[in-house]
Amino acid sequence: MIIAYRDNICAPLYIHSFCFLRPHSLTEAEKFNILNPDPDLITNTADKLRYYRYKKHLFQFAVADYAGIDRTTYSNYEEKNRDYYPLDKLCKIAELLEVDVTCLLDEYNLFLFNGQGNQLKALRKSRKITQRDFAKCLDVHHGTVKKWEAERVRLLKSTYEKIFKNFPIQNGQ
Repeated sequence: MIIAYRDNICAPLYIHSFCFLRPHSLTEAEKFNILNPDPDLITNTADKLRYYRYKKHLFQFAVADYAGIDRTTYSNYEEKNRDYYPLDKLCKIAELLEVDVTCLLDEYNLFLFNGQGNQLKALRKSRKITQRDFAKCLDVHHGTVKKWEAERVRLLKSTYEKIFKNFPIQNGQ
């Protein structure tokens, strides 16, 4: 805006007016939410994070800032090739998105959230097999099974998938 001064009176010569363009990511958000109208049908954590973030009209940097992580780290959370999400960070993000943390978790991360140790123990005992036999089935050292059940070592997603392929959950188990 340019202001002209004449006889100690100020008046604008012209006023610039323009429409703000919508951020590109909001258009992506609309497309994403049209393709994914029901969060219960989304099976991976990355898309669940994106879904709820878009619903709250938040940018990645805002979520990252709230969770106390770098924006690029949060951006990686929304990439589908990621397996594991730190639960403390996801709890913080869930708080911001005003959803229960379990709404954000895929099957694997929900398994970790619910305590891998007790679940592995229950699965193994329901099949009436020892830690040593369970380890043989998975081609790992029996000490690894002990560490998983004691929750000293996190079970990898590839091993999780192998377990539930070899030991499918039956009704009521």
